[in-house]
Amino acid sequence: MSATNVSRIAIAAGVAASTVLLLAGPAAAHVSVQPQGEAAKGGYATLNFKVPNERDQASTVKLEVNFPADHPLSSVTPEAVPGWKIEITKGKLDKPLEVHGRKITEAVTKVTWTADGSKIAPGYFQQFPVSVGQLPEDADQLVFKAIQTYDNKEVVRWIEEPTGGEEPDSPAPVLKLTAATEDHHGGGAAKGDKKETHAASSSSSDTTARTLGIIGILIGIAGVAFGVLAGRRRTA
Repeated sequence: MSATNVSRIAIAAGVAASTVLLLAGPAAAHVSVQPQGEAAKGGYATLNFKVPNERDQASTVKLEVNFPADHPLSSVTPEAVPGWKIEITKGKLDKPLEVHGRKITEAVTKVTWTADGSKIAPGYFQQFPVSVGQLPEDADQLVFKAIQTYDNKEVVRWIEEPTGGEEPDSPAPVLKLTAATEDHHGGGAAKGDKKETHAASSSSSDTTARTLGIIGILIGIAGVAFGVLAGRRRTA
């Protein structure tokens, strides 16, 4: 095979690979959700809703995220995002939640971010952080249906739930939950800390025992000395 043919084949392969990437790019650029760190069952987490702009001639001006009704969250607190107005929608719960000894009768059903001096321009993305909890203990994932609106009035609904097969055309953001931790708030002592505490306690006990032993010896010496002096006085 000549060098010219090799070059042609390489160029053709490069063009084919580029075409695949271009075709695959838009399908992967959808609204998604990722936790900062882990999202453990029964715990609290900060979630980032990532919104890419898929259009070349329009900017994203609105995002609506619907929270799962089958697993309502008692605490939903969005972080302020410069240039965006935030609206929180709540609804009554069919079954009240019990959190830290008190009953919660309503929960956040939707959070809406609307451009207020800022937009997501073509070729850019924006993250919208939200602190949430308590995450359910009886679920492996949470589905957040999202609606993205562009300034040309186009609306994209990211609401298709995963079925275990191929990814749908407009997949909803899915949050994977990890195994529950011993301390849902992250304030408990780690195993290493517990070992150190136990070691410190043992050391303190050993020190106390040594101190009491020394005191006992000193008392014993004092008793012997007193006895010797008393004997000498009787002899005299």
